[in-house]
Amino acid sequence: MNAVTHRGVLAEWCSTVDAIGPETVVLLRDGSTGVSAIVVVDNSACGPGIGGTRMAADVTVEEVARLARAMTLKSAAAGLPHGGAKAGIVADPLMSDPEKEAVIRWFARAIADLHGYIPGPDMGTDERCMAWIHDEIGRSVGLPAVLGGIPLDQLGATGFGLAIAAEAAAAAGTFELRGARVAIQGFGAVGTHAARFLAERGACVVAVSDIRGAVADPTGLSVDELIAWKRAGGNLAEFAAGTPVDRDTVIATDCEILVPAARPDVITEANAYDVKATLVLEGANIPVTPEAEATLHHRGVLCLPDWIVNAGGVICASAEYAGQGPTRAFENIAQTIRDNTSTVIRRSREGSMLPRLAAEQLAMARVREAMSFRRSWSDRITGEEDAGAT
Repeated sequence: MNAVTHRGVLAEWCSTVDAIGPETVVLLRDGSTGVSAIVVVDNSACGPGIGGTRMAADVTVEEVARLARAMTLKSAAAGLPHGGAKAGIVADPLMSDPEKEAVIRWFARAIADLHGYIPGPDMGTDERCMAWIHDEIGRSVGLPAVLGGIPLDQLGATGFGLAIAAEAAAAAGTFELRGARVAIQGFGAVGTHAARFLAERGACVVAVSDIRGAVADPTGLSVDELIAWKRAGGNLAEFAAGTPVDRDTVIATDCEILVPAARPDVITEANAYDVKATLVLEGANIPVTPEAEATLHHRGVLCLPDWIVNAGGVICASAEYAGQGPTRAFENIAQTIRDNTSTVIRRSREGSMLPRLAAEQLAMARVREAMSFRRSWSDRITGEEDAGAT
């Protein structure tokens, strides 16, 4: 395991280097297979960092570092006894099951001594992967129910939280949730459940996409039939009860709610003006660039940041780690995301500021308070304040 902590070196690899973190960047490589991996522990002042382990052929240190920072803010805003961390395995997630198990078990053994990181499922990994990790090192969340876990992807914890955030936004007078048209870019573990929970609240899903294709119907798609089609391996573009559309155009759907729930940076300055939604719920982590968020805000589009509205997964993971069950976890998700969403909208309006800035203020206050009780972090905060005062 090659752990890098020198901040000057970190700055060469990732832009998110400041008084908050990262604490540690770990670079791993399996000499026998050539598979490599990255782990970033951003900040553990509040506790060991929980964060997903994603598997993708193009994942980078920069991406993992940005995601780890989002996890720091997400856990802090949710009031969890955890910090932020993230991992990326540079490999094809569609490899055979035996190959994937071998890679995941190698990764688990490689991070056995990195106790500041608690892995969870993410893009390209699932509950089986977390079971393999737990079998190797006894430390992961998002386990299958048979192993005592809360299967957050199966139950839809993140999608449930997004629906709660939509309720809070509607209560703030942004739009009427019943009958609201919804477009989902990324109809996977998060997107399918977001569609289901929003439909249960009276919303109308009019367009969805995934990596293979997209389908739309301005009068509404059957969410149950769509999910069944997807789980059976069907291509969304071939779903009979809808019209195939270009998957990249889904973000431009005429709708009230847009849920980007796929990869980072899918909404940028280049396409922010194409968004027609009233509300953007960031279902994925960092799906909207800061410049695009500013553009959407100035256009009057309410863009609620990822670490506020998609925190259902980490809240559920924290509950599992503490030995709680799914009922308690979902109660925590509902209360936390409803309260935080309402607070961010109110602060954004009162201060005429971007929702992300309001959310940062909410999360950073807790991170800095926790850092003040830890000597190594306290020195760093003091140094930053002294530098700012000169």
